[in-house]
Amino acid sequence: MTVRADPTIRRQVMSSARRMVRAGNDPSIRAIAAEAGVSRATFYRHFGSRRALLSAIDHAPPPDRRDRVLEAAAEMLVHASLGELSMDALAQAAGVSRATLYRLFPGKPALFAALIERYSPFEEIVALIASRGHEPPDAVLPALARAVVRVAMPRQGVVRALLLEATSGSPAGVAGVRPMLERGIGALSGYLVAQMDAGRLRRMHPFLALQAVMGPVAFHLLTRPVAERVIGLDVPADEAVDELMASVLAGLLTDR
Repeated sequence: MTVRADPTIRRQVMSSARRMVRAGNDPSIRAIAAEAGVSRATFYRHFGSRRALLSAIDHAPPPDRRDRVLEAAAEMLVHASLGELSMDALAQAAGVSRATLYRLFPGKPALFAALIERYSPFEEIVALIASRGHEPPDAVLPALARAVVRVAMPRQGVVRALLLEATSGSPAGVAGVRPMLERGIGALSGYLVAQMDAGRLRRMHPFLALQAVMGPVAFHLLTRPVAERVIGLDVPADEAVDELMASVLAGLLTDR
């Protein structure tokens, strides 16, 4: 069973987004949903991502100062930690003043939160759970793994740097990753618990279930570049994650 989009809600959200764009804003999902009077879950069910909505209203914003800062920061984090990153050097690399940089991102936690939102697959996790959360694990989890890999593969260096920074335990990294982590991991955790309650997945601590599902995918993304160079790994990414998720499901699914 597929949840159908409500045309009235789609028009309502698109109309709100057009008004905000015409006003010269670069609205976030949170702002668009609030303006349209819908929840973010409803937004994700109907559009899937901010990019999809902007495409639906034929809006392709040119790169602005915020984009330049995020692109420069992502490149810098591939070579240095968040703690080592110099805000002055970032401002210079992005071609903005130090005052402008701090207006856009008051500190490193705000900068890191924006990088997570821009480059991580958490948005896709939330969107997929919102639209397919009624389906069983053997349909949802492989689709989830493929979505994560689809987003992460073209930007492996950036995603790897963000993942390492997010798990380093640094104060700025923890503060920056918390909002998206709570939303993305919270959505997936809620889905897994619901499937345990329905008897489809064997009962275990939700965090361990999360590790069982996402751990193999994350490890594959982290090690794939070196595996391709050192051992000549030539298994396509989609096939690799399908095999990994088949093994995960074999261990998690109940007889029911």
